[in-house]
Formats: sequence, C-alpha cells, structure tokens
Amino acid sequence: MGDKVKADVSNATATMTIGRLAEATGASARSLRHYEANGLISAERDSSDYRRYRTGTIERVQRIRRLLGAGFNLAEVAILLPCMDEDPERIDICPQVAGVVHEKLDALLSQSRELAQQRDQIRALIA
Repeated sequence: MGDKVKADVSNATATMTIGRLAEATGASARSLRHYEANGLISAERDSSDYRRYRTGTIERVQRIRRLLGAGFNLAEVAILLPCMDEDPERIDICPQVAGVVHEKLDALLSQSRELAQQRDQIRALIA
C-alpha cells in the first residue's frame, strides 16, 4: 500500500481534509468537489473555511467510485447510494431502484452483443 493514508474509520466523528480524503480513496480532489457539488458527499467547513470530511466519507467515496466504474452516471449513483447504506454490496434491499440496475445491465448486454458483431466483422476482414 505504500504511503496510502490509513484513516481510523471506527471514529465517525474524526475529520480529514480534502487532500487526505483524496489520498485515502484514490479520488482526485477535483472529483471529490464534483461529488459534493452533486450532493453525493458532504463536508463541514472549519474556521478557515476549509472542507472537513468525516472518516465515514471514505467508504461512501469508494462506493461512488465502484458504481461509476460499473458504468453508472452521477445521477444514477445518486439514486443508488441511499440503497447501499444498509448493505454496500447489494441493492436488492431497495426495490425502487431495481429498474435502474436492470436498465444498465440490459444496456451492457446490448453493447456486448454489438461489440461481438464488430469483432466478428473485423476477424472476417483479416481471415
């Protein structure tokens, strides 16, 4: 892990700067500000008006990054995140968002079929 920040997530009242949160999550400070502007995470302001994030924000940012990596956009992430508060690995406990996930899966399956067709066409060209 090298120089990665290891925050004490058991202390939910502890706070960290945006730089520390970026270090702990691998997200850029710019991304974190973007997540905050879109209401996905929140920060308190200290007396110098610097952002201070609770250590629990680390897990939330990791969830956001996992969802973005799976192909969801920020609007979809905003819908899915509250359903992941109970169990971060599953969203079936939140049936109202199942449609969003199924739509994303259907779109990925469709893209996969299209890519397979393109692959076959390219293979035919070089065969």
